[in-house]
Amino acid sequence: MSTETSATLKAIGVTTLSDALDRLGIEGQCLGIMPFDRSMSLAGRAFTIQMLPVGTTGASVGDYIDDVEPGQVVVIDNNGRLDATVWGDILTMVADRRKIGGTVIDGVCRDIGRSIEVSYPIFARANTMRTGKDRVAAVSYNTPVQLSGTRVAPGDWIVGDADGVLVLPAERLEEIVRVARQIADSEAKIREAVLGGMRLDKAREQLRYHSLQSRSSR
Repeated sequence: MSTETSATLKAIGVTTLSDALDRLGIEGQCLGIMPFDRSMSLAGRAFTIQMLPVGTTGASVGDYIDDVEPGQVVVIDNNGRLDATVWGDILTMVADRRKIGGTVIDGVCRDIGRSIEVSYPIFARANTMRTGKDRVAAVSYNTPVQLSGTRVAPGDWIVGDADGVLVLPAERLEEIVRVARQIADSEAKIREAVLGGMRLDKAREQLRYHSLQSRSSR
């Protein structure tokens, strides 16, 4: 796991990376999934889990955690369900001890007090008390899943902060970072120009602000 890459993505931030995705025509924004504490952030490669309604034989919701590598981000596709949790106190404790990078859920979790106590980043749609036991089951690991309609392949980069969560396709990461840095540089110059007394509209025009996120801009 590249700690340098993780640090780079966190430093760039979700909003700038989102603009880079728009410019490149990549759908990577996972709308509706947010951190429980706005100070939480994460960046790591995806370890994916697909959940489905439990069958007649039953199955586990969470006996995979010891297979997740330090720095990876657990990505759980529970189809956006709000009535059955797929993450709780014990998983948070183990994940924190194993130095896992965080958890992102298209669905809900519980026991959020523990995650806040240990500063373990969890991003989800909401939280509730109702267990997923006997309601949902993990049916596959490290296969493509969805977060809010956005495809996540195992090993894709997941980035999250106070503004939400993104999926960055691993094969396009270098390109995304390059464009994000261009956008960040232009926005820094706009702020500098405005602080120096230039009108905002003139600064934006001069630095081509309105084309920064355009798919035709390179």
